[in-house]
Amino acid sequence: QVQLVESGGGLVQAGGSLRLSCAASGRTFSNYAMGWFRQAPGKEREFVARIPWSGGSPYYGDSVKGRFTISINDANNRVYLQMSSLKPEDTAVYYCAADQWRDGTYEYWGQGTQVTVSS
Repeated sequence: QVQLVESGGGLVQAGGSLRLSCAASGRTFSNYAMGWFRQAPGKEREFVARIPWSGGSPYYGDSVKGRFTISINDANNRVYLQMSSLKPEDTAVYYCAADQWRDGTYEYWGQGTQVTVSS
């Protein structure tokens, strides 16, 4: 079965950077789209970024445009989220997700990794 395992979260000061990693296994993902989402305490889950596994233009949420970059390494089946110029409002649990049919519905989710940005 599909497994998505996030890593790379932690505590960082405002203005700093972190790179999140999502190890994907259990399927061939070439026809999937992959996404990152986040959820802060007391808030709804928020879309962060999306990219087709096989290549194509990434898409970002407005709050992270110009600061975050999503990418895929097909050789090691990983999805990355490079986060720069971090702000305290970026504090959340970040989730990796897989969209099997590229229809915007994510069927598979990881367990999440905590990112905390201190001011």
